[in-house]
Amino acid sequence: MSSPSCISAVLLVFMALAVGARTEQSEQSGERSCDVVGDKSSESQMERALLKKLEPLSQMRFNVTVEKGKTENYVYQFRVCREVNSTLQDFAGLVQTNRQNGKTTVIGRINETQVFNGSDWIMLIYKGGDSYGSHCSSEKRRAVIMISCKRGVTASSFSIISEEREKEQDCFYLFEMDSSVACPAEDSHLSVGSILLITFASLIAVYIIGGFLYQRLVVGAKGMEQFPHFAFWQDLGNLVADGCDFVCRSKPRNAPAAYRGVGDDQLGEESEERDDHLLPM
Repeated sequence: MSSPSCISAVLLVFMALAVGARTEQSEQSGERSCDVVGDKSSESQMERALLKKLEPLSQMRFNVTVEKGKTENYVYQFRVCREVNSTLQDFAGLVQTNRQNGKTTVIGRINETQVFNGSDWIMLIYKGGDSYGSHCSSEKRRAVIMISCKRGVTASSFSIISEEREKEQDCFYLFEMDSSVACPAEDSHLSVGSILLITFASLIAVYIIGGFLYQRLVVGAKGMEQFPHFAFWQDLGNLVADGCDFVCRSKPRNAPAAYRGVGDDQLGEESEERDDHLLPM
């Protein structure tokens, strides 16, 4: 095979790989996401913001198994704003599978989504599930997922709390999970005291480093003399003492002391005075 033919073959291989990669990316990006109930134009800014906030969870899958005696043995599969099985194209966001007979029931679909939040939680509701049989007026099933704030955790503790199916209507499945996406933004504003401390520490660092470089590179100082204003800092203790003496004194410096000394000469005088009062033997 000639050299041009080899080059052409290599180019064809690279083109095939590139086309395959683009196809795979398009399939992944083609996954359907949550569609809020109502017209697309009627979505509020809050709903769009919440759906965007939930995006970090969209690539994760959640499973929980529930077993109650011999009659109930189910596996629940859940995805956030994505289809559990995108190949079926059924919009199913939460699915129940009976482990005994393999029957699959759609609890809620992502094309009928409701979403709202509180201070530290997000409520995600999938409506439009498969219809009930003989109870709940044969209405369509609905899944309610309570996402509670837990900092430092992307997602955990997905579980089913209960199934309300004893009413005539508005029956639902209730699930809960923990995630940091439901947490409010932390207030990172610094206090005035913190700003002053940071500024003061920065000025001290600039003074020490800049002064050290100046003394070493410009003045040519060595040893401790490289420290800026070294003589001043050496005398700082004396200067502080003088300042305290000047501020704290309440009398003039030349005023005599208000107390008697206890020198040796005074002790001697006191002993002579005591001898004068002694009685003769």
